[in-house]
Amino acid sequence: MRNAERNRLEAQRSGSENWRLWGPYLSERAWGTVREDYSPHGTAWEDFSHDQARSRAYRWSEDGLAGISDDRQRLCFALALWNGRDPILKERAFGLTGNEGNRGEDVKEFYFHRDATPSHSWLRYLYKYPQAEFPYGRLVFENRMRGRTDPPFGLLDSGVFDDGRSWDVEVTHAKAGPDEIHIRIEAANRGPEPATLHLLPTLWFRNTWSWTDGAPRPRLHSIAPPAGAAWAIRAEHPELGAYHLYGAAPAELLFTENDSNAQRLWGIPNATPYVKDGLHRRVIQGEAGAVNPELEGTKAAPWYIIEVPGGEARAVELVLSAAPLAQPFARTAAVFATRGREADAFYDALLPEADAEDKRVLRQALAGMIWCKQFFHYDVARWLDGDRLPPPDGRKGGRNRSWKHLKSSDIVSMPDTWEYPWFAAWDLAYHCAALALADVDFAKDQIEVLLSERFLHPNGQIPAYEWAFGDVNPPVHAMAALKVFRAERVQRGEGDTHFLHRVFHKLLLNYAWWVNRKDADGHNVFEGGFLGLDNISVFDRSQPLPPGYSLKQADATGWMAMFALNMVVMALELAAEDPDYEDIAIQIYQQFLGIANAIGGHVPGAVSLWDEADGFFKDLIVGPDGTVSRVNVYSMVGLIPLFATEVVDRRLLERVPRFRRMLATHKGGKFQGSYVCACPDWENDRGEHLLALVDHTMLPRILQRLLDRDQFLSDYGIRSVSRIHAEQRHLGDLPGIGQALIEYVPGESTSGLFGGNSNWRGPVWMPVNYTLVQSIEKFHRFLGDAYRVPVPCLGGRELTLKEIATLIADRLVSLYRPDGSGRRPVYCTQPTFNEDPHWRDLLLFYEYFHADTGQGLGAAHQTGWTGLLANLVMRRHRADIPDYWKAQAQRVEVAEA
Repeated sequence: MRNAERNRLEAQRSGSENWRLWGPYLSERAWGTVREDYSPHGTAWEDFSHDQARSRAYRWSEDGLAGISDDRQRLCFALALWNGRDPILKERAFGLTGNEGNRGEDVKEFYFHRDATPSHSWLRYLYKYPQAEFPYGRLVFENRMRGRTDPPFGLLDSGVFDDGRSWDVEVTHAKAGPDEIHIRIEAANRGPEPATLHLLPTLWFRNTWSWTDGAPRPRLHSIAPPAGAAWAIRAEHPELGAYHLYGAAPAELLFTENDSNAQRLWGIPNATPYVKDGLHRRVIQGEAGAVNPELEGTKAAPWYIIEVPGGEARAVELVLSAAPLAQPFARTAAVFATRGREADAFYDALLPEADAEDKRVLRQALAGMIWCKQFFHYDVARWLDGDRLPPPDGRKGGRNRSWKHLKSSDIVSMPDTWEYPWFAAWDLAYHCAALALADVDFAKDQIEVLLSERFLHPNGQIPAYEWAFGDVNPPVHAMAALKVFRAERVQRGEGDTHFLHRVFHKLLLNYAWWVNRKDADGHNVFEGGFLGLDNISVFDRSQPLPPGYSLKQADATGWMAMFALNMVVMALELAAEDPDYEDIAIQIYQQFLGIANAIGGHVPGAVSLWDEADGFFKDLIVGPDGTVSRVNVYSMVGLIPLFATEVVDRRLLERVPRFRRMLATHKGGKFQGSYVCACPDWENDRGEHLLALVDHTMLPRILQRLLDRDQFLSDYGIRSVSRIHAEQRHLGDLPGIGQALIEYVPGESTSGLFGGNSNWRGPVWMPVNYTLVQSIEKFHRFLGDAYRVPVPCLGGRELTLKEIATLIADRLVSLYRPDGSGRRPVYCTQPTFNEDPHWRDLLLFYEYFHADTGQGLGAAHQTGWTGLLANLVMRRHRADIPDYWKAQAQRVEVAEA
């Protein structure tokens, strides 16, 4: 495994070289975010629009196409384009705001994260640019005319790519060292006729001087080019130091300032004619006075105009380097060739024997994960105070007012660089599971950032996401920490117990917050509310029920039971070195048994969330008089209790005698006189114990629904709502709610009740499917091949639990594998992706998937949790793990579970 890329990661880990200094840290969109919102009523999309973005300097972060920056986003580089027809310079991705799109916010561009290594030594990005005028107005108009039941109108629908009349502009960044980056921009004319393209590779400083009195202004200026270069720009920054951008081919250099065009935006005279949109005005409008003739400023670009015959390509080469180079292009060809081979070697080592399609899924999924690393900059206290802009009325009593401690200037894994260019807590936990395959140290860093004092609330709550830090996401961060700890132990032969110590203590604060804030009655039945599942229930769970009514959630309780078991296992891992952690393991395990007791209805006066008649977990509504009504919905809510599953091996139990005695005391899952869970009754032949909320009598009943094609099982994974609700829609009268309705909607949501394009009412979602696969594999690990279950979709044929997990995992991977006709189901409504050779192998990792057709839906670049496909592909080829990993996997078999 110690190939060149692994060596770079080890150098990063040791601190001898900082390969993460430069990375793909620019978002595709910084406009329309909460951070940039200074509106009176929190209307972020309208306060800072795409139209303003070319003229208005950002406060917190920058955006760009194929962009890179240093890790504090002081100096930025990205691509700008013009096809000779567009009304604006193409400097950033365009899309519809939440109020413009019939499916909510929606990027209307085609760009692809082709390849990436974790050290960012090799980055490839492809942008497809129409040769016809980009249809900005038509995209807005057509979608505003459509309703929620209509499909969205996209760029392919507009006809601008017909007859192949487009540009494939591929940008490749290859590092010669941590601060020397060779850049190749290749523009391929896919049309049949010659065409002209304007290329403006842009270098600029993030505006830090406009927000603090006395802050120094950095400087870009033209310098004499060295041998082999046609031009050169020097960048001088008081913190970052000096950098140099060199171009191999002649170009006209354009310089302006990264300052707002106050005249255009607000009718206020500019202090200088050189403002942020100076490049646009010079190239598109022909204003020679919009750029600085002295060839200096804070934003600059060489202006290339290239003529390319149909079917051919032209390339432009640049070098960005901290050190001045006497011959900057002397080794460019060698750097590109070497880094490309090293990237191949890195991914071949991860999946050596797989076929080309599985390798493509894994490589592009992980590339998307790496490209979705973003600079996240936000100081809530300063933002609330107005930050040089007068704070609007109500700001201090509005959004995120209770999170003044949150201060970030970090590199964070984002769900999507356009639709979600901000962290989302439970997404990030799942990102770490995928990132750990390629860069376990970065995955560990992500968990620690989220649990740092700059993020974690003093009361222990983990911030949910930028639009509402106080919302509640599922408590999956202990799961992620344990997953990353185990991944490192497999890869390096030992786990980082110092990491586990640090995150365990922070997670204890979060655990206490859940226990004290989300268990209103102190009965170990939880009321998480929204829980990130976009209100999969029959009413809006973000809103309170009428006074006196409460909701007892099967999913919140299941998540908490999983959280408890994760914490127990972490404590046992730590107790192997420090026996003092045995006390904590006992305490939390007792809490888990209490949750199991409550969910099973064994608390006096309580009703079980397990519906014995139907063999499924369901939510309960408790009225003011104590009457209980069951919400008869078959959804992911009732499957989540399965996730509370852990296998404890003999190694973990050797140093915890009191914990072992407690297991014996509660043998058979007995707690306070009742049988409550699948806890130790016997050992398997490896001396392991199963700790689980669901026992071996419940499991087959759940699986009968799970594996029925007329209920949860689709050809592409597990539906979030059972298909039976296509007919069983009316649930009768529910106290405190009235007439209750649940619908199975396999694709896009037909309701705007929960905002945007959110929909957990039927489609296939990757994170919960992935966790389900993991849970079933844990049951198999304990129960073994002798435990078999009849599978409805196979006519009742019995399978082992491992075979059942594989059945589900393979259906998820099949979303991206060509079917018998050579078409990928994910693109079933976009024939261009299945038929055009220039599109066929380009993968977009969608937010969720149509449960009946496999069509990709939602955010098109959410390689965040959909990047878990990389993990599922790896599972498919576990027998082919390289010898180094295989040896460690045999030594620590529990790691993948």
